Parts: sequence; C-alpha cells; structure tokens
Amino acid sequence: MIEIERPVTWVALTGFMGVGKSRIGRELARELMLHFIDLDRYIEREMGLSVADIFRHLGEATFRQLETEAVNELTQKDFLVLSLGGGTFVNPENRQKLLQRGPVVALWASPATIFERISRRPGQRPMLENPDPFKRIQQLLAEREAIYRQATIHVSTDNRPVAEVVDEIIDQLWAYAETTD
Repeated sequence: MIEIERPVTWVALTGFMGVGKSRIGRELARELMLHFIDLDRYIEREMGLSVADIFRHLGEATFRQLETEAVNELTQKDFLVLSLGGGTFVNPENRQKLLQRGPVVALWASPATIFERISRRPGQRPMLENPDPFKRIQQLLAEREAIYRQATIHVSTDNRPVAEVVDEIIDQLWAYAETTD
C-alpha cells in the first residue's frame, strides 16, 4: 500500500457558525488528501430535510440527537476531515468522543466578521432567528468560548485567505503529530 505523508488521517473543525469551517474543511481535506464531510449536510442527506426544517418541524432536541448519532458514526471513520455544526462541540458527549478520536481544530472570528458572513445567507441559521442577531452572536460566542477553548488547536480566520488558514492548520497538525508519536 502506498503511504501518503500527512500529519493526521482524521481531524474535526469546530467553532461558531460563520467562522469558515465548511470552506476551510474542504480545502484542508484536499491538501491532506482526505475525505470531507460537513456534519450538517450529512444530517440533511440522512433525514431528507434541511437543518432549518429539522429545527422548525422536529425541534432542536431532535436535531441535537441526530448530531450525536452522526458524531458516533463518523468518529469510527478514517481518512476524514469533519466540519462540525456550531453547537456540536458544546455537547459534552460529542466533545469527549471527538477529542478522543483525534485533533479538533477550533476556528475563530470576531462577532463582526461572523455577522457579516452569515448575513449573506439569511434564513439558513435557525439559532439566529432573533430580533437582534448581532447581539445573539455575541451572547452565544461568550457562552461557548470556554468550550471551544478545549479544542486541540486554535486558528483565527479573521481577514485571512482560506489558503493561509489551511497552511497554518497543517503546520499546527504537524506539531500535534510530533507530540503524539
């Protein structure tokens, strides 16, 4: 079998909505020659419903259960970059399973950057259906910061090209790999 030199064969990306997990995850997977799965898209395919429709018709609790089932399944896979939903890592069971499986990279962006990015696609972010979405972003970020800080690696995406962020993640993954050998 041909051995491809890469720092890891499995990595998850976490962070708040709009930090770039899906876009960066796709590019990271391409650079590392791994498969890419966006957890929200995976759940949508499995259910035949959008995340927004799952929230609307089945409720957040049902969505979170589907998310946990998907995490349990996907942590069994190899050769994967997994982009998590913004709330996936908040669940202690998910967080423990993900951190045991491999490195988790937390992506960070300022509330202003997040607001600007998610404003491009209104109606697709059920957690922000709120009279003051910017304030809601600040509130949720503050609530989740300590949890996201438990990730293995931390990278800012503010005002940075995707390729630069991916290069930094790969550099940090090599450093991680050296400490776990």
